[in-house]
Amino acid sequence: MKKLSKLLASMLLLGLLSSSIYGENNAKMVLINEAKTEVGEVTPDQLKELIDDENVVVLDVRESEQRAEGYLFSDFTAVETISITRGNLEWEVLDKIQDKNINIVTYCRNGGRGALAAQVLKKMGYKNVKNLQGGIDAWAKAGNSIKTGLGVLKIAK
Repeated sequence: MKKLSKLLASMLLLGLLSSSIYGENNAKMVLINEAKTEVGEVTPDQLKELIDDENVVVLDVRESEQRAEGYLFSDFTAVETISITRGNLEWEVLDKIQDKNINIVTYCRNGGRGALAAQVLKKMGYKNVKNLQGGIDAWAKAGNSIKTGLGVLKIAK
């Protein structure tokens, strides 16, 4: 009977721990999905068009170790990229992007932090802000170039 009680207690503890972990992930995803809905997203193809046709600032909000993976790169047009980590955004963006009417597309590795960053920028008064859907991963998987310390890389579609 004691073994059964210990087993049930262990199962209950595991259930509570896993539900809190899943609850945290769920709460995070709710915030990210709200941000994506509020600011909107552009696909990699749409961003490529913006880079080729318009004046757009591409804002990388990844951490420095993630930036070592590479940057968005367009084969034919210079990409104006600014890097500000998500944690420093509110403190640095006003110095680096003064024009609150310029087109800004935020990105991170997979799209979550980029969406949250875009939402903050909107709240700070930036008018034309979108997030890159799927982040730099989606950019690369769509066959676009990434500039790294080894040169320009492209994943075949």
